[in-house]
Amino acid sequence: MAEGEWRNLGKNKYSIIVPTYNERLNIALIVYLIFKHLRGVDFEIIVVDDGSPDGTQDIVKQLQQVYGEDRVLLRARPRKLGLGTAYIHGLKHASGNFVVIMDADLSHHPKYLPSFIKKQLETGASIVTGTRYVKGGGVHGWNLMRKLTSRGANVLAQTFLWPGVSDLTGSFRLYKKSALEDIITSVVSKGYVFQMEMIVRASRKGYRIEEVPITFVDRVFGTSKLGGSEIVEYLKGLVYLLVTT
Repeated sequence: MAEGEWRNLGKNKYSIIVPTYNERLNIALIVYLIFKHLRGVDFEIIVVDDGSPDGTQDIVKQLQQVYGEDRVLLRARPRKLGLGTAYIHGLKHASGNFVVIMDADLSHHPKYLPSFIKKQLETGASIVTGTRYVKGGGVHGWNLMRKLTSRGANVLAQTFLWPGVSDLTGSFRLYKKSALEDIITSVVSKGYVFQMEMIVRASRKGYRIEEVPITFVDRVFGTSKLGGSEIVEYLKGLVYLLVTT
């Protein structure tokens, strides 16, 4: 969307929550790209850093000097406390009526943000989620095993939970703040299962969910936080949601 196409935004403000842990090499670029692609949009970036030892917070403080402390907010926590609670923490400080959640490692490119906003304006959806599994979406940089793991996780969830969306494990989403506040109160997961539970709970509550195709790009800098323990937690979460929803 060109800058002139934002005239329908009205008084909307978008709070973009970006959890970080050891993202010193990525955070400046992701912030720059958000500003580049959201010209003419009222937004704030809320960085929730879990005590990164690599100096991520120092970089964020430098970014505040460039863009302003009202546009780039640092809301740090003392240690790693889980992805789900990072979003909850960021939500407490969000002043917008819409909330975007996205990763800091450049796997979620800010160039898709205008498409998310446009889709929401066109449909009135409470949630717009990025998906890798429809025409126009995809994954770049994953080996075959990781592709099979991700695809298998989504197939399992689709089979047992019927959530009505094609990509449950993605974490690039736009929410109406009121919807996010409502849904998050019933979510118990704290780690990577958090994303799946959020979308399943939203579906069960009857919220309108729309999808935008995205290409997920594996991180260039840093190391992935996804490991065997997260896969085990995902399977436990799948069983939990099957029983409780």
